[in-house]
Amino acid sequence: MRKAISSATAFAVACLVPCVSVYAVDNTKIGYGQGTATDSRNRPTDAISFNDRYSDYSAFAISPDEKRVIITFDQGYENGYTEKILDTLQEKNVKAVFFLTGDYAKKETALVRRMIDEGHIIGNHGMKHASLPTLSEKQAEEEIMSLHNFVLNNYGYQMQYFRCPCGEYSEKALETIQKCGYKTLFWSFAYVDWKTDSQPDPVASKEKLFKSAHGGEILLLHSVSSTNAEILGDVIDNFRKQGFTV
Repeated sequence: MRKAISSATAFAVACLVPCVSVYAVDNTKIGYGQGTATDSRNRPTDAISFNDRYSDYSAFAISPDEKRVIITFDQGYENGYTEKILDTLQEKNVKAVFFLTGDYAKKETALVRRMIDEGHIIGNHGMKHASLPTLSEKQAEEEIMSLHNFVLNNYGYQMQYFRCPCGEYSEKALETIQKCGYKTLFWSFAYVDWKTDSQPDPVASKEKLFKSAHGGEILLLHSVSSTNAEILGDVIDNFRKQGFTV
């Protein structure tokens, strides 16, 4: 049973056809980051390079839809702010992507059900949040598919987007994710928002997010952040003022 998602919230990358690798695949662990260099359209060049190199594995760090900003949240654990975030998204009529760990999917049933019922996209962030390049292929498949099947069996929702735990990947890991029927989504902008005992200043955070906005952006936020919960509405309003669909 697949929960339907509208064309307004579907990723432009979803239509790309996977390519099957025919050579030995490298399992060297790589830590992803969007870097600081940007092109003339304010798009991080490292995110563009990632797409150029790995799109054959259905892996993307930026969307080709330059009219859109996609907001995503990593849901490692609950810190009391997700309900406020969902309220803001509902108020602003925005659908986001929430990447769940297994622990979150098992413990936060009411919030996950609300995400699904309100039309958000649920993504797979790994059953144990394990770094895939450190696992055997069989273990990596288990890390992905055990959570996939849990969410399918308990929520009636079939996930189709994966985010690599710890932002760590390898060519082999991307191939394994693709074999499991997933597209891999990284991000084209993130900032240090996850340190709950050292939250960034809301005013400075808004300025950072406003200045970094770009077409095709995949924005990574963490729902454990009190700052994100506070500024999200203003961030959405500003993105729209800049001409983006959120």
